[in-house]
Amino acid sequence: MSSSVKLQKKEGMIMSGKLILLRHGQSVWNKENLFTGWVDVPMTEEGMKEAVLAGKKIQDIPIDVIYTSTLFRAHMTIPLALMHHSSGKIPVFVHPGEGKREEWAQIYSEKTKEKMIPVFSASELNERYYGELQGLNKDETRAKYGEEQVHIWRRSFDERPPEGESLARTAARTIPYFEKQIVPHLEKGENVFISAHGNSLRAIIMKLENLSKDEVVHLELATGEPRIYSYENGTYDLS
Repeated sequence: MSSSVKLQKKEGMIMSGKLILLRHGQSVWNKENLFTGWVDVPMTEEGMKEAVLAGKKIQDIPIDVIYTSTLFRAHMTIPLALMHHSSGKIPVFVHPGEGKREEWAQIYSEKTKEKMIPVFSASELNERYYGELQGLNKDETRAKYGEEQVHIWRRSFDERPPEGESLARTAARTIPYFEKQIVPHLEKGENVFISAHGNSLRAIIMKLENLSKDEVVHLELATGEPRIYSYENGTYDLS
């Protein structure tokens, strides 16, 4: 039985779940003003503090399942955010379809399973791939290519950086994964926590809030600041 709230209406059972979106805490390359993309850097001490503070804002919301990217900074955020969670449950990364890694990670105690929250990681939730900009300083890149060109690479929907990925392409991988893997949990009345990145979360929010291309590129998501939605009957309301 899910710990999430379920609402009963005359026409039948309507499931109500919570969706928590959290951009990872500040990474070392956020601090150094570098394009990061898929480079697997850790968080800074400040980023870890942000994750803990974010967790305190969601500590009383039951969490049934967690989804994240394959990148370390998003992974680091999860245990820190749940450090003070009222459930006392432990996030455990699971590895479906990964052969021996899945087999050898089996848990054989039902009592122990009740004390864990499964965590699924997927590259579909990774940050936008910045191609040949990855590792470059943003200010130095503006000086070399011009403010306008860098702004186009960073803030347009369809334009992509050299050998990189546009926000449109990011959305093309993120949204279908969200609809196929995550929405079914919400439809069952479960609460879902997603620890991911600025651009993959922008793509999801574009879907949830029906944002236009112009609106989504101007959407700012701070590191370590949870965004919470209530899901009911196919609709999402920002808490």
